[in-house]
Parts: sequence; structure tokens; C-alpha cells
Amino acid sequence: MINKNIVRSLFLLGIVVAFVFSSCKKKEDDFDESASLSFSIDTITFDTVFTTIGSSTEYFMIYNTSNKPVLISKIYLANGSASNFRMNVDGLTGYQLHDVEIGPNDSLWAFVEVTVDPNGGNTPLLITDSIVFETNGKIQDVDLVAYGQDAYFIIANRHVQGLPPYRIIAGEGIDTTWTSDKPIVIYGYAVVDSAAILRIDAGTKIYFHNNSGLWVYIGGTLEVNGGLGQEVVFQGDRLESSYSDVAGQWDRIWLNETPLSHKINYAIIRNGFIGVQTEPLANYGWNAKVDLNNTIIENMSGAGVLCRAAQVVSENLLVSNCQQYGLALTVGGNYQFTHATIGNFWSGSVRTSPAVYFNNYLKDGNNTVYPNPLIQADFVNCIIYGNIDNEFLPDSVSGTAFNFKADHCLIRTDVNTSSSRFIGVLKNVNPLFNNYYDGDYQLQSGSPALNSGKPTTISTDIKGELRDVVSPSLGAFELPAP
Repeated sequence: MINKNIVRSLFLLGIVVAFVFSSCKKKEDDFDESASLSFSIDTITFDTVFTTIGSSTEYFMIYNTSNKPVLISKIYLANGSASNFRMNVDGLTGYQLHDVEIGPNDSLWAFVEVTVDPNGGNTPLLITDSIVFETNGKIQDVDLVAYGQDAYFIIANRHVQGLPPYRIIAGEGIDTTWTSDKPIVIYGYAVVDSAAILRIDAGTKIYFHNNSGLWVYIGGTLEVNGGLGQEVVFQGDRLESSYSDVAGQWDRIWLNETPLSHKINYAIIRNGFIGVQTEPLANYGWNAKVDLNNTIIENMSGAGVLCRAAQVVSENLLVSNCQQYGLALTVGGNYQFTHATIGNFWSGSVRTSPAVYFNNYLKDGNNTVYPNPLIQADFVNCIIYGNIDNEFLPDSVSGTAFNFKADHCLIRTDVNTSSSRFIGVLKNVNPLFNNYYDGDYQLQSGSPALNSGKPTTISTDIKGELRDVVSPSLGAFELPAP
């Protein structure tokens, strides 16, 4: 028999539950049915995005300025499931969202990403869409704009313990040329094998993913054949403007010993860990030899140029804003820098390493010192300056050669410059860079470095300006900034 008391209790409980739920659910007249939304921005613009690679995340805010809550009945991407964009609003993802509420005088975060489909072309694509908001019968939107670029992708396919992931892009004895028709995007290390030559044409742009780099192995050779106005660019693959001067986005260009010479002419190397590293790995009687000319190396989280027992000849070189050294010339070697500007005003952290350091020894993990001769380290018509007291540090041990010379240079240093190793040196004199905060190391019109050099055979500066044949300016730039 049915117990009437139990039925009555259950009925009353149902009424209470219904009342509770109805009191939690907002009534239609609780919402502001006349309000519209406002946004922190009306257009989200992505910088160039490589095809098949997702962009960084951009965001904007959605505001309800009403004193009552607002119900957004629908949020959707105008191109629906065919969109290149992805959205996340208040933690909700999808091409369409429904019944999203904003409290009174409150806001929501909206995040957007984009992936560009490859088109097989070599010109930038324009990708557009919009996020549409339907609120109280009103239609509002935020436009989405992205520029896409097709590229050649080099993706590591070899994994050897103790080595970074890599892919051989120039096999042993096989020459390879990278052209400028499309950017080259590298994941891992691109490796040039023994007796192979990698030639890079003028205007080529190479982009490295995080921890990636270019490795020219023993006996291989690198030839960077840039030109004035068609420099070869090496940088990270994050192209958003917020990454334009962020150091440490990729690893390094690593050059081993070769019977030939590596040649880097008219290159821009930026935002990595080490710009160019040269060193021998075996004992073939070769050096890692590099001709490094008309090149800019900037914003490195380690060193601009790191050499070990190498041989480098350089003209018209600019190295700037490195967390450690601009030039670190170690374990001896043979170096000649003419018309170099080594300017280090790193501000991302405390820097104690000088802009230029060189020595004639190797010290192992047990602090055992192995001398190796520094045949020469000559600096002619150079500027070596920065924001610490000593930007020029020779460091030697006895028992082997240690030869260096600073000839007609402007140097910030606390080293004694009265010896014959220093000729015509301007010591601790401000070179008056035009605007080093923005990476502009051209000289102001009143700079003491103007027309303070000695004659050389270098007829033009890094910008192609003719040098004064009698009294050229110090550093990479001949003329004052316009």
C-alpha cells in the first residue's frame, strides 16, 4: 500500500527543489536586453605566420559596461569550421559558442590563434576572418587578419645520444645552394657534412625554431653570399613584433675546421644564443677559418662571436647587445678585425663579461691549463665600447705566444694602454652612437670616432658608403647618421 505521508513528503521536497533551482536561474528580465558589448580592440593582426605552423596567441577583452548582466546568445567565427583561426572565450573553445554570460561591469578574455595552409607559392598570403557576437539581436564583430608565408621546412630526422636532433642538408661531398625564393625554416640542426659546401644566395631568410641551428661539420664549408640591401638573415621563427629584439630564440651557427675558408658576407644574425661559433673538433692540422665581412650580429643571449683556436679575418663588422661577450677569442688563434664596431649595452640582466675578450689557453673542468699560441689578435680602426668599465680584456698565460694590437681604436677599458700594443688609441671616450637603445650604432655628427682612423685598403663601409682614404672613421660606419 502506498504510504500517503511519504508521497506528501516527496511532493513537498519537489516543490522546495524546484524553488531552489528557479531562484538560481536568472530570469529573462534579469539581463540587460538593451546593452551592447565593447572590445579592447576592433582588429587582431598577426604578423607573418609560416604555413602549417601555429601562430602565437593574441588576445582581446570583451566588456559589459552595464550595471546588469548581459547574455551573449552566440559567438562564432564567420568562416565556421573552414576558418584558419581558433578561438577561446572565457575558457570555452569551438567555432560556435552559445549563451555566454558577462556579469555587470565585468569582462571576459578572448584568445585567438591561426594556422596557415600551405599554398605552394612564395608570396605572402592574406588570411581574414572575424569573431561575431550576437547580443540582444545586435551583431558586433572583431576582425582577424593574418599574413601567411609558404616556406621550405628542414625538420630534424636523426637523433644521436649526446647530439642535438639534426638533419643532413648537404651530404658528404655534395654541394647545396639555398635560394631566396622562399624562407627556410629549421627545426633542430641543419648539418653540412664533410667536403660539402652550403652556398646561401643573397636575400635568403633563414628562420630557426627554439634550440635549432646550423652546423658545418669537419671539412664542410659555408658560403653566405649576401649583398648590400640583400643581406642573408638568420633569426628565430617567431615573427611577431614583440619578438623582434628578444635574445635566445635559437641556438647558433657552428663552424668546424675546414681546409677551405667559411665565408660570411652581408649577413644579419640576430636573437640567438651564439651568433657564430668556430672551433676545431679533430686534429687534422686545419683551423676553423672564417672571412666575416659586412655583417651585423645582434641581441645574443650568449656571445656574438665565440672562437676557439680559430682563424678569422673580418671587415665592417657590427656586434651589439650580447648578454656575455661581443667577441670571445679563446684558446689562441689568429684574428684580424678592421673597422669593427663592438657595442655592448645589454640591459636584460647584469653583465660582467667584457665586449671583447681573448686568451691563449684552454682550461678544462679540473682547472688544468693548456697553453695554445695567440699568433695575433689585431684590431684596426675599431670601436669597442659599452656600459661596463672594462670592455677590452686580454688574458694570457706564459709559455706560449700572446700577440695582440689595438691600432687606432676607441676603447673603453681599465687596461694600461701605454705599451706598444696600443697605437693611437682613444681611451674611455664616448663614441656618441646615434641611438644604441634602438640598436643604431651609427655615429653622431660630433663623434670623436669620425675621421680618426688610419688608411686601409677597405674602400667602403657596412652601408656601402665610400671611406675617406686618408682619415677614415672608426668602426663599421664611415659617415654620421643622417
